[in-house]
Amino acid sequence: MGRTFEYDIAAIIQGYAKGYFLMADDDGRSLGWYSSRQRTLIPLDSRFRYPKSLRRVLNQNRFSVAISRAFGQVVEGCADRDTTWISSELKDIYWELHQSGYAHSFETWQGNELAGGILGLMVGGAFIGESMFYRIPEGSKVAMVKLVEHLRRQQFMLFDAQMMNPHLERFGAYVIGDREYKSLLNVALKQHCQFL
Repeated sequence: MGRTFEYDIAAIIQGYAKGYFLMADDDGRSLGWYSSRQRTLIPLDSRFRYPKSLRRVLNQNRFSVAISRAFGQVVEGCADRDTTWISSELKDIYWELHQSGYAHSFETWQGNELAGGILGLMVGGAFIGESMFYRIPEGSKVAMVKLVEHLRRQQFMLFDAQMMNPHLERFGAYVIGDREYKSLLNVALKQHCQFL
């Protein structure tokens, strides 16, 4: 017998499809929908770039990649910081989204050790990155490069990173306004991409 879902997965996906995202408040007690006047995108075209030092790491093949091999560990890794917006309720929601085929983790491994990973969800041809973390230096950066290569192969149109930070800027991330974002998202939603 299948597990009964506690959350309305279709309604949650509909929220993301309208350009909103879920976050818990600072004390982790209440979960809400948020929107932003600006969105950060990771380019899936020639504008994507990364530092030369990372190219050397990639050439050394120190990491292997996997998809959702340790989904729960990636969620925990993303939540394990001094201030986090990933509450225990949001962890449960991510797990149910994962069970429904929407949420995935893109991971780097060094042998049998999880090196880093990116947590996100897919809606149509859009991949919405929720968070990333690393345990081994360069683990999340290699995950970013390999994830972009994977999204290109799977013909995704949009890689939404939500909010800009200096780390993302090094990969060519750029900011667009909410109206342009929703226009791009609406086009991406018409695509039928497969993450796996």
